[in-house]
Amino acid sequence: MINYKKYSLLSIAEAVMRNLCLTAFAFFSLFPLFWMVLCSFKSDTEMYNTVFRFTPTLENYQKVLIGTNYFKIFVQNLIIAGGAVLITILAGVPCAYALARYQFKNKEDIAFQILSFKFAPEIMVVLPIFLIFQKIGLYDTYRGLIWVYQLITMPLVIWVVRGYFEEISIEIEQAAQLDGYTWYEVFLKYLLPLIKPGLVASALLAFIFAWNSFTFPMILSGFNIQPITITALRYIASDTVHYGQVAVASCIAVLPEIIVALFIQKHLVRGLSFGAVKG
Repeated sequence: MINYKKYSLLSIAEAVMRNLCLTAFAFFSLFPLFWMVLCSFKSDTEMYNTVFRFTPTLENYQKVLIGTNYFKIFVQNLIIAGGAVLITILAGVPCAYALARYQFKNKEDIAFQILSFKFAPEIMVVLPIFLIFQKIGLYDTYRGLIWVYQLITMPLVIWVVRGYFEEISIEIEQAAQLDGYTWYEVFLKYLLPLIKPGLVASALLAFIFAWNSFTFPMILSGFNIQPITITALRYIASDTVHYGQVAVASCIAVLPEIIVALFIQKHLVRGLSFGAVKG
């Protein structure tokens, strides 16, 4: 006779342990964000002397949001990262389709070469690019930063979306063409909806990488354009570091990534768990 009570207790214990582990992992993952928000309300004098018991202050927010041009820099960073991702999608999706569908000489070598741009240290290429940008007038411009960010965003989008195209049967395209649809109509009406989860996930990751880029804007931007990652350096003085102001700048900087991720989390989870990169 099966002891249903025993199995019921085991299932309850497993569920409790699973929930406890997930709760502990969530706390571990979110604690740095919580600590950053906590530090944004601390004064410099209380930064080292207290942990959770302190007198909250809005002085850091006033100095960052009112005393500087932080919002202008925020918009600049949004334009650069958004423009980089937009160009990446327009150019990277057709490239991913070509690598997935067509057979040509050295196809895999070309695909691996594109992927190697993502793994190459940025410091190796930023100095030659700096000299080139100075000669052709792209230094300290939106166009220059958006163009160079393709080294960060393009390989990611191409390889993720390529895996999705390879998962789609070619018979779907052939059947649609037999019905009288042109290649462009098949691509826009049939293929793009099927790769939507992967496209959304890769675009979000590309936006995060572009938004958080530090090496390229540090060398290739000047006084006209200063991305948000470079602006945080202004709160590091010669004699001290204003951690509260750095925390405020960081809290505001992560808002676009959190908001976008919450809005598209359904596609993001599906995109990261299905068809990611096919060997």
